[in-house]
Amino acid sequence: MQDTDYVIEMRKLTKKYKERFAVKELDIKVPRGKIYGLLGRNGAGKTTIMRMMLNLAVPTEGEILLFGESIHKNKYKMYHKVGSLIEAPGFYGNLTGEQNLKILAKLRGTHKKESMKDALEIVGLEKESNKIFADYSLGMKQRLGIAAAIMHEPKLLILDEPINGLDPVGIVLIRNYLERLCHETGTTIFISSHIISEIEQIADVIGILHDGEMVEEATMETLHKRNRQYVEFVVSDSYKACLILEEIFHIKDYCVNGQNSIQLFQSFEIRADINQVFVENEIKVFSIHLSEQKLEDYFKDLIGGEKIG
Repeated sequence: MQDTDYVIEMRKLTKKYKERFAVKELDIKVPRGKIYGLLGRNGAGKTTIMRMMLNLAVPTEGEILLFGESIHKNKYKMYHKVGSLIEAPGFYGNLTGEQNLKILAKLRGTHKKESMKDALEIVGLEKESNKIFADYSLGMKQRLGIAAAIMHEPKLLILDEPINGLDPVGIVLIRNYLERLCHETGTTIFISSHIISEIEQIADVIGILHDGEMVEEATMETLHKRNRQYVEFVVSDSYKACLILEEIFHIKDYCVNGQNSIQLFQSFEIRADINQVFVENEIKVFSIHLSEQKLEDYFKDLIGGEKIG
């Protein structure tokens, strides 16, 4: 893959406040048309990274490229292709949501006539056109912020905790829209959250941030393979047991851990039959355990302490 195929590149990105590193030597590449989920506890450095991406904070070291160019080059042209929602969205409290979006549209200057209406419909606010922003609930304010971010049909969306304050219906609405936006139009999405279950459902790639450092980066496919369900047999003779699995039950999807543990990733429903054949072949079975390490547990083991989210 050539560098120009990456919409986002961070090279040794570092942000230091006095003696404390908020972000340390971060390397991230996000291909065009993918959803990258940045996962970490509150205070891990997620917002700082996004502020640097948008030129709202200056890196101590390192560089950021968007669309293959430095963020310091041709800023107007570059950031016109970017939509963002960072921290709490700021709007005029005495104006309606529609009036606020009209002001943004005039400032940007290149919106289609129907773009504002479409954005309000996408986030489910089309029926709230006469309510002033000050009377919006937290979830409605968040949805208006997302509408403002998508109104000009950006090629890159940068969203910091976009589901904060949303009810379950709003969460599903926004999640489904972001997936369609990415897969149907090729929009690249960089999204942060501390809620594992939401990132898991939408992201193609996850980066796990802890104390400003990347501790894990992997595709969702890889993570699910690592953390999928299995049956564990603890036996007296793993070599002989593996031969039985392959020759009698035609099972290939398993792995051996240590000398006595076999993890079986298929055919869970016949584990009693497998146990019986093991015993008939003089293999002692010390335990059979159906297990599944959830992503929450994996992340907890990875960064220590309490679970994220």
